[in-house]
Amino acid sequence: MQQDTPQDPQLNIEISEEMADGSYANLAIITHSFAEFVFDFVNVMPNTPKSKVKARVIMTPQHAKRLMKALVDNVKNFEANHGPIKDGEMMNLPFNFGGPKAEA
Repeated sequence: MQQDTPQDPQLNIEISEEMADGSYANLAIITHSFAEFVFDFVNVMPNTPKSKVKARVIMTPQHAKRLMKALVDNVKNFEANHGPIKDGEMMNLPFNFGGPKAEA
């Protein structure tokens, strides 16, 4: 005998045209307090003295952990399909980028 299980409710997500274009970032600065994680996504260009934060995402520690797990799963899936991702040369950048010290 098969039991009926309730279907998961569908989440309807909308994205504006502007957001769908996305923003390129090649650096993420992560800070946290007891209550939240702050992710600043930056596009650092060579020979440019100043870079701007392109997006800031703030989430609870629980959601940050879910994001971490989702990234691990997605990188594993990507590498299974496309081969290992090679780590590039790490840039040696100052933590404050000439701006104020990050605090949460």
